[in-house]
Amino acid sequence: MSILIKGVLLNDAVTDVYIEKKEIKQIGTDLQVQADQVIDGKRKALIPGMVNAHTHAAMTLFRGFGDDMPLMPWLEQKIWPNEAKLTREDVYWGAKLACLEMIKSGTTTFFDMYHKFEATADAVEEMGLRTLLSGACFDHFKPELAERSKRENERLIAETDKYSERIQYSVGPHAIYTVSGELLQWIHGFAAEHSVPIHLHLAETEGEVQDSVKQFGLTPVRYLHKLGLLSPRLIIAHGLYIDDDEISMLADHGVKVVHNPASNMKLASGIQFKFSEMRKAGVTVALGTDGCSSSNNLDMIEAMKLASLLGKAWRKDPEAVPAGEIFQAATEAGASAIGLKAGRIAEGYLADLCLVDLHIPAFTPNHNFISNLVYAANGSCVDTVICNGKILMQDKKVPGEDEIMEQTARLAYKLVGKA
Repeated sequence: MSILIKGVLLNDAVTDVYIEKKEIKQIGTDLQVQADQVIDGKRKALIPGMVNAHTHAAMTLFRGFGDDMPLMPWLEQKIWPNEAKLTREDVYWGAKLACLEMIKSGTTTFFDMYHKFEATADAVEEMGLRTLLSGACFDHFKPELAERSKRENERLIAETDKYSERIQYSVGPHAIYTVSGELLQWIHGFAAEHSVPIHLHLAETEGEVQDSVKQFGLTPVRYLHKLGLLSPRLIIAHGLYIDDDEISMLADHGVKVVHNPASNMKLASGIQFKFSEMRKAGVTVALGTDGCSSSNNLDMIEAMKLASLLGKAWRKDPEAVPAGEIFQAATEAGASAIGLKAGRIAEGYLADLCLVDLHIPAFTPNHNFISNLVYAANGSCVDTVICNGKILMQDKKVPGEDEIMEQTARLAYKLVGKA
Protein backbone atom coordinates (compact mmCIF):
# COMPACT_ATOMS: atom_id res chain seq x y z
CA MET A 1 0.00 0.00 0.00
CA SER A 2 1.33 3.44 -0.94
CA ILE A 3 -0.19 6.90 -0.43
CA LEU A 4 0.79 10.24 -1.94
CA ILE A 5 -0.42 13.38 -0.16
CA LYS A 6 -0.27 16.24 -2.64
CA GLY A 7 0.08 19.95 -1.88
CA VAL A 8 -0.41 19.87 1.87
CA LEU A 9 0.70 22.54 4.34
CA LEU A 10 3.68 21.31 6.36
CA ASN A 11 5.81 23.65 8.49
CA ASP A 12 4.51 26.77 6.70
CA ALA A 13 5.28 25.36 3.24
CA VAL A 14 3.18 23.50 0.69
CA THR A 15 4.71 20.11 -0.03
CA ASP A 16 4.06 16.47 -0.99
CA VAL A 17 4.49 13.44 1.25
CA TYR A 18 4.88 9.91 -0.06
CA ILE A 19 4.08 6.93 2.17
CA GLU A 20 5.08 3.37 1.36
CA LYS A 21 3.84 0.51 3.51
CA LYS A 22 4.07 1.81 7.09
CA GLU A 23 6.72 4.54 6.71
CA ILE A 24 7.18 8.03 5.34
CA LYS A 25 9.47 7.52 2.32
CA GLN A 26 9.77 10.95 0.67
CA ILE A 27 8.96 14.56 1.45
CA GLY A 28 9.37 17.20 -1.23
CA THR A 29 7.82 19.57 -3.73
CA ASP A 30 5.96 18.07 -6.70
CA LEU A 31 7.05 14.47 -6.11
CA GLN A 32 6.88 12.36 -9.27
CA VAL A 33 5.95 8.98 -7.81
CA GLN A 34 3.20 6.45 -8.45
CA ALA A 35 0.96 5.64 -5.49
CA ASP A 36 -1.99 3.35 -4.87
CA GLN A 37 -3.93 6.27 -3.48
CA VAL A 38 -3.57 10.04 -3.88
CA ILE A 39 -4.93 12.46 -1.26
CA ASP A 40 -5.53 16.10 -2.21
CA GLY A 41 -3.93 18.19 0.53
CA LYS A 42 -5.42 21.50 -0.62
CA ARG A 43 -6.71 23.58 2.32
CA LYS A 44 -5.27 21.03 4.73
CA ALA A 45 -2.27 20.86 7.07
CA LEU A 46 -0.31 17.73 7.94
CA ILE A 47 0.59 16.92 11.54
CA PRO A 48 1.93 13.82 13.30
CA GLY A 49 -0.74 11.61 14.80
CA MET A 50 -1.10 12.44 18.47
CA VAL A 51 -0.07 10.07 21.26
CA ASN A 52 -2.51 9.82 24.15
CA ALA A 53 -0.05 8.64 26.76
CA HIS A 54 -2.52 7.77 29.53
CA THR A 55 -5.97 6.32 29.01
CA HIS A 56 -8.46 3.79 30.29
CA ALA A 57 -10.13 3.25 26.93
CA ALA A 58 -13.22 1.23 27.82
CA MET A 59 -14.20 3.79 30.46
CA THR A 60 -16.13 5.43 27.64
CA LEU A 61 -18.87 3.24 29.15
CA PHE A 62 -18.89 5.53 32.20
CA ARG A 63 -18.85 8.89 30.39
CA GLY A 64 -21.01 11.29 32.43
CA PHE A 65 -21.60 8.68 35.16
CA GLY A 66 -20.61 9.75 38.67
CA ASP A 67 -19.56 13.27 37.70
CA ASP A 68 -18.71 16.03 40.19
CA MET A 69 -17.38 13.74 42.91
CA PRO A 70 -14.01 13.58 44.73
CA LEU A 71 -11.53 10.98 43.45
CA MET A 72 -11.76 8.27 46.12
CA PRO A 73 -15.56 8.36 46.67
CA TRP A 74 -15.96 8.39 42.87
CA LEU A 75 -13.75 5.30 42.57
CA GLU A 76 -15.17 3.43 45.57
CA GLN A 77 -18.88 4.24 45.09
CA LYS A 78 -19.33 4.56 41.33
CA ILE A 79 -16.47 3.11 39.31
CA TRP A 80 -15.07 0.05 41.08
CA PRO A 81 -18.51 -1.52 41.88
CA ASN A 82 -19.58 -1.23 38.23
CA GLU A 83 -16.20 -2.30 36.85
CA ALA A 84 -16.64 -5.52 38.84
CA LYS A 85 -19.65 -6.30 36.59
CA LEU A 86 -17.84 -5.70 33.28
CA THR A 87 -17.97 -8.47 30.70
CA ARG A 88 -15.53 -9.00 27.86
CA GLU A 89 -18.21 -7.74 25.46
CA ASP A 90 -18.59 -4.54 27.49
CA VAL A 91 -14.87 -3.80 27.37
CA TYR A 92 -14.61 -4.69 23.68
CA TRP A 93 -17.31 -2.24 22.63
CA GLY A 94 -16.20 0.43 25.12
CA ALA A 95 -12.69 0.21 23.67
CA LYS A 96 -14.04 0.37 20.11
CA LEU A 97 -15.87 3.57 20.99
CA ALA A 98 -12.65 4.96 22.49
CA CYS A 99 -10.77 4.08 19.30
CA LEU A 100 -13.45 5.76 17.21
CA GLU A 101 -13.29 8.91 19.31
CA MET A 102 -9.51 9.01 19.16
CA ILE A 103 -9.42 8.48 15.41
CA LYS A 104 -11.95 11.25 14.87
CA SER A 105 -9.88 13.67 16.97
CA GLY A 106 -6.44 12.84 15.57
CA THR A 107 -4.90 10.31 17.96
CA THR A 108 -3.05 7.41 16.34
CA THR A 109 -1.43 5.82 19.43
CA PHE A 110 -2.61 5.42 23.01
CA PHE A 111 -1.13 3.98 26.20
CA ASP A 112 -3.87 2.14 28.06
CA MET A 113 -4.42 0.54 31.45
CA TYR A 114 -7.61 -1.41 32.00
CA HIS A 115 -9.24 -4.73 32.77
CA LYS A 116 -9.79 -7.50 30.20
CA PHE A 117 -6.66 -6.79 28.19
CA GLU A 118 -7.60 -9.05 25.28
CA ALA A 119 -10.97 -7.40 24.72
CA THR A 120 -9.23 -4.05 24.24
CA ALA A 121 -6.57 -5.66 22.04
CA ASP A 122 -9.26 -7.18 19.82
CA ALA A 123 -10.94 -3.79 19.45
CA VAL A 124 -7.69 -2.02 18.58
CA GLU A 125 -6.71 -4.70 16.09
CA GLU A 126 -9.96 -4.13 14.22
CA MET A 127 -9.90 -0.31 14.41
CA GLY A 128 -6.33 0.01 13.11
CA LEU A 129 -4.80 2.19 15.82
CA ARG A 130 -1.52 1.64 17.60
CA THR A 131 -1.51 0.91 21.33
CA LEU A 132 0.60 -0.03 24.30
CA LEU A 133 -1.73 -2.06 26.55
CA SER A 134 -1.00 -2.51 30.23
CA GLY A 135 -1.76 -5.69 32.07
CA ALA A 136 -3.45 -4.20 35.15
CA CYS A 137 -2.02 -5.24 38.54
CA PHE A 138 -3.71 -4.93 41.94
CA ASP A 139 -2.99 -6.95 45.05
CA HIS A 140 -4.35 -4.68 47.79
CA PHE A 141 -1.42 -5.91 49.93
CA LYS A 142 -2.70 -9.50 49.91
CA PRO A 143 -0.14 -12.18 48.91
CA GLU A 144 -2.70 -14.41 47.18
CA LEU A 145 -3.81 -11.52 44.93
CA ALA A 146 -0.17 -10.70 44.17
CA GLU A 147 0.41 -14.25 42.94
CA ARG A 148 -2.69 -14.04 40.79
CA SER A 149 -1.44 -10.78 39.22
CA LYS A 150 1.95 -12.31 38.48
CA ARG A 151 0.49 -15.35 36.74
CA GLU A 152 -1.95 -13.23 34.76
CA ASN A 153 0.76 -10.94 33.44
CA GLU A 154 2.99 -13.86 32.54
CA ARG A 155 0.07 -15.14 30.49
CA LEU A 156 -0.70 -11.76 28.89
CA ILE A 157 2.81 -11.06 27.69
CA ALA A 158 2.76 -14.37 25.83
CA GLU A 159 -0.75 -13.73 24.47
CA THR A 160 0.31 -10.38 22.96
CA ASP A 161 2.35 -12.24 20.32
CA LYS A 162 -0.87 -13.25 18.55
CA TYR A 163 -1.64 -9.64 17.70
CA SER A 164 -0.08 -7.39 15.07
CA GLU A 165 2.96 -5.24 15.85
CA ARG A 166 0.63 -2.28 16.42
CA ILE A 167 -0.34 -3.83 19.77
CA GLN A 168 2.38 -4.01 22.40
CA TYR A 169 2.36 -5.11 26.03
CA SER A 170 3.18 -3.13 29.16
CA VAL A 171 2.81 -4.07 32.80
CA GLY A 172 0.41 -1.81 34.70
CA PRO A 173 0.55 -1.64 38.50
CA HIS A 174 -2.36 0.62 39.41
CA ALA A 175 -0.88 2.75 42.23
CA ILE A 176 1.23 2.52 45.36
CA TYR A 177 -1.94 2.42 47.49
CA THR A 178 -3.33 -0.65 45.68
CA VAL A 179 -0.09 -2.53 44.91
CA SER A 180 2.34 -3.76 47.56
CA GLY A 181 6.03 -2.96 47.53
CA GLU A 182 6.81 -6.63 47.05
CA LEU A 183 4.65 -6.85 43.93
CA LEU A 184 6.08 -3.57 42.62
CA GLN A 185 9.59 -5.02 42.93
CA TRP A 186 8.53 -8.19 41.12
CA ILE A 187 7.02 -6.01 38.35
CA HIS A 188 10.28 -4.08 38.06
CA GLY A 189 12.22 -7.30 37.52
CA PHE A 190 9.61 -8.73 35.18
CA ALA A 191 9.65 -5.57 33.04
CA ALA A 192 13.45 -5.60 32.89
CA GLU A 193 13.51 -9.27 31.90
CA HIS A 194 11.08 -8.73 29.04
CA SER A 195 12.16 -5.15 28.09
CA VAL A 196 8.66 -3.71 28.51
CA PRO A 197 7.43 -0.44 30.08
CA ILE A 198 5.72 0.01 33.44
CA HIS A 199 2.61 2.20 33.61
CA LEU A 200 1.78 3.56 37.09
CA HIS A 201 -0.46 6.24 38.62
CA LEU A 202 1.66 8.28 41.04
CA ALA A 203 1.49 11.45 43.14
CA GLU A 204 -1.97 12.31 41.83
CA THR A 205 -3.48 13.82 44.99
CA GLU A 206 -2.37 15.43 48.22
CA GLY A 207 -4.10 12.62 50.09
CA GLU A 208 -1.99 10.02 48.27
CA VAL A 209 1.19 11.83 49.32
CA GLN A 210 0.05 12.15 52.93
CA ASP A 211 -0.92 8.47 53.06
CA SER A 212 2.41 7.48 51.51
CA VAL A 213 4.33 9.38 54.18
CA LYS A 214 2.13 7.84 56.86
CA GLN A 215 2.35 4.27 55.54
CA PHE A 216 5.87 4.14 54.08
CA GLY A 217 7.60 7.08 55.76
CA LEU A 218 8.36 8.62 52.34
CA THR A 219 6.70 10.63 49.58
CA PRO A 220 5.67 8.54 46.53
CA VAL A 221 8.74 9.19 44.34
CA ARG A 222 11.12 8.67 47.26
CA TYR A 223 9.28 5.45 48.12
CA LEU A 224 9.79 4.13 44.59
CA HIS A 225 13.45 5.19 44.74
CA LYS A 226 13.91 3.24 47.97
CA LEU A 227 12.33 0.17 46.36
CA GLY A 228 14.69 0.51 43.39
CA LEU A 229 11.86 1.04 40.91
CA LEU A 230 13.00 4.22 39.16
CA SER A 231 14.19 3.37 35.65
CA PRO A 232 13.75 4.37 31.98
CA ARG A 233 11.00 1.74 31.74
CA LEU A 234 8.80 3.58 34.24
CA ILE A 235 6.10 5.92 32.92
CA ILE A 236 4.09 7.65 35.62
CA ALA A 237 0.68 9.22 35.12
CA HIS A 238 -0.13 12.52 36.84
CA GLY A 239 2.96 13.36 38.94
CA LEU A 240 1.31 16.48 40.37
CA TYR A 241 2.89 16.39 43.83
CA ILE A 242 6.59 16.11 43.10
CA ASP A 243 9.24 18.44 44.52
CA ASP A 244 12.45 19.62 42.88
CA ASP A 245 14.60 16.88 44.42
CA GLU A 246 12.16 14.25 43.17
CA ILE A 247 12.24 15.78 39.69
CA SER A 248 16.00 15.32 39.77
CA MET A 249 15.52 11.67 40.79
CA LEU A 250 13.16 11.12 37.86
CA ALA A 251 15.56 12.78 35.44
CA ASP A 252 18.57 10.84 36.73
CA HIS A 253 16.76 7.53 36.19
CA GLY A 254 15.10 8.37 32.87
CA VAL A 255 11.54 8.15 34.22
CA LYS A 256 8.82 9.63 31.98
CA VAL A 257 5.78 11.60 33.21
CA VAL A 258 2.33 12.01 31.63
CA HIS A 259 0.34 15.18 32.32
CA ASN A 260 -3.46 14.74 32.41
CA PRO A 261 -4.91 18.24 32.81
CA ALA A 262 -8.60 17.50 32.23
CA SER A 263 -9.01 14.81 34.88
CA ASN A 264 -6.74 16.65 37.32
CA MET A 265 -8.99 19.71 37.12
CA LYS A 266 -12.31 17.86 37.05
CA LEU A 267 -11.46 15.69 40.07
CA ALA A 268 -9.81 18.72 41.74
CA SER A 269 -6.68 16.63 42.24
CA GLY A 270 -4.47 19.66 41.72
CA ILE A 271 -3.33 22.18 39.13
CA GLN A 272 0.37 22.85 39.68
CA PHE A 273 1.94 20.39 37.29
CA LYS A 274 5.63 21.28 36.93
CA PHE A 275 5.84 21.01 33.15
CA SER A 276 8.66 23.52 32.69
CA GLU A 277 10.76 22.27 35.61
CA MET A 278 10.54 18.67 34.43
CA ARG A 279 11.47 19.52 30.85
CA LYS A 280 14.36 21.70 32.03
CA ALA A 281 15.65 18.84 34.18
CA GLY A 282 15.54 16.49 31.20
CA VAL A 283 12.38 14.56 32.06
CA THR A 284 10.33 13.50 29.03
CA VAL A 285 6.84 14.91 29.56
CA ALA A 286 3.98 13.47 27.51
CA LEU A 287 0.28 14.32 27.48
CA GLY A 288 -2.82 12.25 28.16
CA THR A 289 -6.56 12.58 28.57
CA ASP A 290 -7.08 9.90 31.26
CA GLY A 291 -10.32 7.92 30.95
CA CYS A 292 -13.66 9.29 29.79
CA SER A 293 -15.17 8.86 33.24
CA SER A 294 -12.80 11.49 34.63
CA SER A 295 -12.12 13.68 31.60
CA ASN A 296 -15.31 12.99 29.62
CA ASN A 297 -13.57 12.94 26.25
CA LEU A 298 -10.42 11.65 24.55
CA ASP A 299 -9.72 14.79 22.52
CA MET A 300 -5.98 15.44 22.60
CA ILE A 301 -6.34 18.81 20.88
CA GLU A 302 -8.55 19.93 23.73
CA ALA A 303 -6.06 18.43 26.19
CA MET A 304 -3.28 20.55 24.67
CA LYS A 305 -5.27 23.74 25.22
CA LEU A 306 -6.16 22.79 28.80
CA ALA A 307 -2.54 21.94 29.64
CA SER A 308 -1.18 25.17 28.20
CA LEU A 309 -3.78 27.48 29.76
CA LEU A 310 -3.63 25.72 33.12
CA GLY A 311 0.17 26.04 33.17
CA LYS A 312 -0.09 29.76 32.46
CA ALA A 313 -2.87 30.37 34.97
CA TRP A 314 -1.34 28.88 38.12
CA ARG A 315 2.01 30.51 37.38
CA LYS A 316 0.40 33.81 36.38
CA ASP A 317 2.80 33.76 33.44
CA PRO A 318 1.52 33.99 29.84
CA GLU A 319 4.85 32.71 28.55
CA ALA A 320 4.63 29.42 30.46
CA VAL A 321 3.80 26.20 28.57
CA PRO A 322 3.77 27.71 25.04
CA ALA A 323 1.80 26.11 22.22
CA GLY A 324 4.85 24.64 20.49
CA GLU A 325 6.03 22.86 23.64
CA ILE A 326 2.66 21.33 24.45
CA PHE A 327 2.25 20.21 20.81
CA GLN A 328 5.62 18.47 21.11
CA ALA A 329 4.42 16.79 24.33
CA ALA A 330 1.31 15.51 22.53
CA THR A 331 3.27 14.09 19.59
CA GLU A 332 7.02 13.45 19.60
CA ALA A 333 7.48 13.28 23.38
CA GLY A 334 4.62 10.82 23.73
CA ALA A 335 6.07 8.62 21.00
CA SER A 336 9.54 8.82 22.56
CA ALA A 337 8.16 7.92 26.01
CA ILE A 338 6.84 4.61 24.72
CA GLY A 339 9.69 3.86 22.34
CA LEU A 340 8.08 4.62 18.97
CA LYS A 341 9.79 6.15 15.93
CA ALA A 342 6.80 8.41 15.41
CA GLY A 343 5.54 11.85 16.37
CA ARG A 344 7.55 13.62 13.65
CA ILE A 345 6.98 14.08 9.95
CA ALA A 346 10.33 12.97 8.59
CA GLU A 347 11.58 10.33 6.18
CA GLY A 348 11.95 6.95 7.85
CA TYR A 349 9.38 7.69 10.56
CA LEU A 350 6.15 5.74 10.98
CA ALA A 351 3.33 6.96 8.77
CA ASP A 352 1.05 7.92 11.67
CA LEU A 353 -0.36 11.19 10.36
CA CYS A 354 -3.38 13.49 10.39
CA LEU A 355 -4.68 15.99 7.88
CA VAL A 356 -6.28 19.02 9.49
CA ASP A 357 -9.07 20.91 7.73
CA LEU A 358 -7.94 24.54 7.36
CA HIS A 359 -11.20 25.68 5.79
CA ILE A 360 -12.91 26.32 9.13
CA PRO A 361 -13.17 29.45 11.34
CA ALA A 362 -10.55 28.20 13.83
CA PHE A 363 -7.86 28.57 11.15
CA THR A 364 -9.06 31.88 9.72
CA PRO A 365 -6.81 33.85 9.68
CA ASN A 366 -3.92 31.41 9.98
CA HIS A 367 -1.14 33.62 11.31
CA ASN A 368 0.28 30.73 13.34
CA PHE A 369 -0.96 27.21 12.60
CA ILE A 370 0.27 25.59 15.83
CA SER A 371 -1.24 28.37 17.95
CA ASN A 372 -4.55 28.01 16.14
CA LEU A 373 -4.46 24.23 16.58
CA VAL A 374 -3.77 24.45 20.31
CA TYR A 375 -5.82 27.50 21.30
CA ALA A 376 -8.62 27.77 18.72
CA ALA A 377 -9.43 24.31 17.40
CA ASN A 378 -10.65 21.00 18.79
CA GLY A 379 -10.67 17.44 17.54
CA SER A 380 -13.41 18.13 15.00
CA CYS A 381 -10.84 19.89 12.78
CA VAL A 382 -9.25 16.53 11.87
CA ASP A 383 -10.24 15.44 8.36
CA THR A 384 -8.09 12.37 7.62
CA VAL A 385 -6.16 9.95 9.82
CA ILE A 386 -3.45 7.53 8.70
CA CYS A 387 -1.93 4.96 11.05
CA ASN A 388 0.82 2.52 10.07
CA GLY A 389 0.38 3.64 6.48
CA LYS A 390 -3.35 2.81 6.37
CA ILE A 391 -6.17 5.34 6.07
CA LEU A 392 -8.51 4.99 9.06
CA MET A 393 -10.62 8.08 8.43
CA GLN A 394 -11.15 10.23 5.37
CA ASP A 395 -13.48 13.21 4.97
CA LYS A 396 -14.23 12.85 8.71
CA LYS A 397 -15.89 9.44 8.24
CA VAL A 398 -14.85 6.19 9.94
CA PRO A 399 -16.33 2.93 8.62
CA GLY A 400 -18.87 1.42 11.04
CA GLU A 401 -19.06 4.41 13.40
CA ASP A 402 -22.86 4.33 13.82
CA GLU A 403 -22.90 0.69 14.91
CA ILE A 404 -20.10 1.32 17.42
CA MET A 405 -21.99 4.18 19.09
CA GLU A 406 -25.30 2.29 19.19
CA GLN A 407 -23.82 -0.91 20.63
CA THR A 408 -21.75 0.88 23.26
CA ALA A 409 -24.66 3.00 24.47
CA ARG A 410 -26.85 -0.09 24.80
CA LEU A 411 -24.28 -1.95 26.88
CA ALA A 412 -23.44 1.07 29.03
CA TYR A 413 -27.08 1.64 30.00
CA LYS A 414 -27.47 -2.04 30.84
CA LEU A 415 -24.28 -2.02 32.91
CA VAL A 416 -25.39 0.75 35.26
CA GLY A 417 -29.02 -0.40 35.37
CA LYS A 418 -30.44 2.46 33.33
CA ALA A 419 -33.50 1.86 31.18
